[in-house]
Amino acid sequence: MAPRPQTRWGKNRPPERRIWLPLLLLSSLLLAVASLNAVAAFLRRANDLGRRCAPRPAECTAGDVTSPRRRIAIVSFSDESEGGGRRSFRGVRAAVEGNKRAYAEQMGYGYVDARDLVDRSRPPNWSKILAVRSQLPLYDWVFWNDADTVVTNPNTSLESILEAALGHGDFESSPDLVVTEDFNGVNSGLFFVRRSKWSENFLDAWWNQTSFVHFGSTKSGDNAAMKHLINSLSAEELSVHVHIPQMQCLFNSYPWVPSWKSVYRLISSPVVTWQGVYSDGDFMAHLAGLDEKKKWIEVILEQLRASE
Repeated sequence: MAPRPQTRWGKNRPPERRIWLPLLLLSSLLLAVASLNAVAAFLRRANDLGRRCAPRPAECTAGDVTSPRRRIAIVSFSDESEGGGRRSFRGVRAAVEGNKRAYAEQMGYGYVDARDLVDRSRPPNWSKILAVRSQLPLYDWVFWNDADTVVTNPNTSLESILEAALGHGDFESSPDLVVTEDFNGVNSGLFFVRRSKWSENFLDAWWNQTSFVHFGSTKSGDNAAMKHLINSLSAEELSVHVHIPQMQCLFNSYPWVPSWKSVYRLISSPVVTWQGVYSDGDFMAHLAGLDEKKKWIEVILEQLRASE
């Protein structure tokens, strides 16, 4: 009997068998994308689902109501002299300045565009120290916010944020630095500094951490230098002068954008994600780590206009 010829599946495989694998892969990809979008929508509703970024007013201890209103400055700048790359700040200043100025005018705060203070001997992020230091003698509180931030709830006052963070409204007994933490610890993108000698010394010491200055990377070293200084404080000095609210979303929320990095952080640090993810109603969105910042700012501003 003649031997049976070998079947050559590459040529004779039925058409339905040749296409099932690509279809399966495509279906899996579409399902994954839909799942990620569902996660993003779920996290965007964190506040509706019971998350509390701040204590209720009744849980705060009122300060001296007879004392004058404290002077507060919102300080920021966007250095756009070096463009290019996905992480570029090109066009960011024009996109966010109206948003922040309008909020400052509405609330009676000073607004300072400190771009003229950028020290070209270091990466631009370091000059936030010079910007805050320059305004500290003129105001009681200075609120620094990186350029890639947007006020998303203009009905929230900075005084209420500070009172929620500290549990009281007494300026004299307040700590000197109020800053939040994210997945990597302290984040220097947004923080409050109180007018005091301690604050002046801290800012000077921060500027002098020259060993942390780093060029040619998205990480310029200023954040690492701040973390180093805070970690170097004694337990007593830390408790008196620095306060880190438990809820990052109090004034430094990060939009959750579907990506492998976001998924990893959600799985590995779900509590940190929940405490810091941007949700409708949060005071400010910070586009930390996101590319195409101008595009995202325009999307957020358009969503805010649509909700008015």
